[in-house]
Amino acid sequence: MNKSKYVWTFLAVLAGGVLLFPRGEQQMKPETVTPAAELKMKEATLSQDVALTDELCRNQCSLSFQNTLSHIKANADVKSALQQLQQEHPHMQQLIYSRAGQTLDKGISVGKLDEAVSAKVRPYMDSAKYNADVGTGFKSPPVNVLDHTYFVIGEPTGDGSSIVGVVQQTILKEVTEHQRKNLRLIPYPSENRFNVKSVDADTLRDLKVDHPEDNEGASHYHANEIVVRFRNTPSEADLTKIQTEIRASGHRKLGYTYVFDSAHMEAKQLMDYFRKWDVVYAEPHFLYLTNDLPQTSANTDDSVFVPNDVLYSRYQWNLPLIETEKGWSLTKGSQDVVVAVVDTGVDLNHPDLKDQLVSGLNVVSPDSPPQDDVGHGTHVSGVISALVNNNLGVAGMSWYNRIMPVKVLDSSGAGSTYSVAQGIIWATDHGAKVINMSLGNYADAQFLHDAIRYAFDRDVVLIAASGNDNTDRPGYPAAYPEVFAVAATDSQKNKASFSNYGDYIDVAAPGVSIASTFPHNQYAALSGTSMASPHVTALAALIRSANPQLKNTEVMDIMRQTAQDLGPQGKDTYYGYGLIDVVKALESASQNNSSLANWPQQTQRLLEKIIGRYTGGTP
Repeated sequence: MNKSKYVWTFLAVLAGGVLLFPRGEQQMKPETVTPAAELKMKEATLSQDVALTDELCRNQCSLSFQNTLSHIKANADVKSALQQLQQEHPHMQQLIYSRAGQTLDKGISVGKLDEAVSAKVRPYMDSAKYNADVGTGFKSPPVNVLDHTYFVIGEPTGDGSSIVGVVQQTILKEVTEHQRKNLRLIPYPSENRFNVKSVDADTLRDLKVDHPEDNEGASHYHANEIVVRFRNTPSEADLTKIQTEIRASGHRKLGYTYVFDSAHMEAKQLMDYFRKWDVVYAEPHFLYLTNDLPQTSANTDDSVFVPNDVLYSRYQWNLPLIETEKGWSLTKGSQDVVVAVVDTGVDLNHPDLKDQLVSGLNVVSPDSPPQDDVGHGTHVSGVISALVNNNLGVAGMSWYNRIMPVKVLDSSGAGSTYSVAQGIIWATDHGAKVINMSLGNYADAQFLHDAIRYAFDRDVVLIAASGNDNTDRPGYPAAYPEVFAVAATDSQKNKASFSNYGDYIDVAAPGVSIASTFPHNQYAALSGTSMASPHVTALAALIRSANPQLKNTEVMDIMRQTAQDLGPQGKDTYYGYGLIDVVKALESASQNNSSLANWPQQTQRLLEKIIGRYTGGTP
């Protein structure tokens, strides 16, 4: 086995909650899938993701219109109600309220359309008004104007009034562009943010990445930066000498590790330069990519609870599949167990998330809040802790566990080793009990591993996505022995076609067509191991809520021991120990009151991962 690549992606789809790929295709051995077939499957996934996101957008708009009409009926302040609706949903570019028999031009309107857009959508607006007057809802087909997609929606009430609106679906373009990067359907997107080099993760030989398939096994790093850990702390005189000799503008220090840049030396030259210094390691500075009340601790009612979140029953197949609803009878989580999402940030104003957040950090721009400018971190956070049973959007796995947003990836979805390591250490020092990392790289960076060890030694449960390249190359940080590695399954409990696999996989979780929160009060359906990982993260938080005395190793061992075995009998390379089971895990956590009871098993699991990492297989 090799090393892994970064993978991050939220990929998504669903056609109303059904399976993405035919069962037979899902059961193909991953190693038999050709690059061309894999590319085709990824392109199909992207198309389906966009189609389902379109459906989520349309349904959410319809429900929002209905709620506003009810509010107008109760309060009669039409203009204020429309303005509030548009403020909450800025993609609703024009809203018109009118009564039966009243033309749209005579209705009460907020927002304004460009002339080109108005001309294209006006026939659909008239059709929406006609349908609303006879008591029928209306949604137009997509309308494309100047590289933007719109649709027209009309919702009636029983008394003859209606709202007709024009919605700009910027979200479809955002999901498409981001998914193409995250699924690695295009070469690595530096977007002029970094001076980037591509390198083979095993040999560190330079690669030329011109096509999607060239990304296989490739990692990326800052061309003129080096990460160094000295055996002995360098003096100020040493640092000055180094900076002078490599013409560095300065240095950054995190823990025991230093990052230097150079005005005239590239990474490999810098690695050669530091051989004369007494260093533990000198390695490239690698880049990483992206691959939701009053508190109660338990509920003795063992009946299945189905939340009233409006998108839940139709779209969230993933939570019932892993017995989340039954698990809520054991615990709904605890505010004392904080989950850090080390990612692109979180939409701090999303109505399904804003009351679930604690203070976070923006490593990319330290003077700014950790606001998500990509969407990935918001989607991941929604899987964990979107507000449950609030008659809005989607439901998270936890009712009460809070999210700590830690933005380490920039608006291109990329972030450096230094940023990710700093985010992990900061989250650990500020009280995170569980950390989700839906990001990665194929390169084994000792710098990042130091940060992982720092968190692990302080009893943090670290969970990471394995990757979306259908390869057995271990992805980091997922393949580090201290990290709990997650593969992805579909709604039929088959391995997701894109999911990475290998001896380092601990468990599997749903990762296909996952509906969750998205920036600007929106919802998107995405797929990927990035989506599978937060399911396991949420379970770890629920376990620590049910039994705060458990150590991180015990939490991880409980999730392994209680997983539903899939694929070949016993632990295997595709599903690890199997699909997570929320009920069994929480039952085990509640019964496990001895922190030493499972020590031999925990030690064995850790040794398995360490030995597998260095030998390429399990003992």
